[in-house]
Amino acid sequence: MLKDFEFIGVLGFITLTIPIVTLIIAWALRPKKPNPAKQETYESGIETIGDTWVQFKAQYYIYAIIFVVFDVEAIFLFPFAVALNQLPLYALIWAAVFIVLLFDGLLYAWRKGAMQWW
Repeated sequence: MLKDFEFIGVLGFITLTIPIVTLIIAWALRPKKPNPAKQETYESGIETIGDTWVQFKAQYYIYAIIFVVFDVEAIFLFPFAVALNQLPLYALIWAAVFIVLLFDGLLYAWRKGAMQWW
């Protein structure tokens, strides 16, 4: 039984090793002597005037998150569409439940005003 999980252990080791090694290499190659010119904010070669922090409305991010959720929904529904004729009835019922829950989430976001741009 332990032999079945060796592949997962190897993948877990690789998953942990690659980011750690990458961070160590980045730390070793970083600039050692920062100066004021290197610390300045660079924007298209033009010196910044005034406050450089721009505050975006959170609704733009919420709108993007909602788009991603419904975009991923299409990926989850694609296997159902491909194998529609071979699926048993309970699989179609679960797909319908999935669509109803997503539609309920869309209605909730709509009622909360997450779809408003202004």
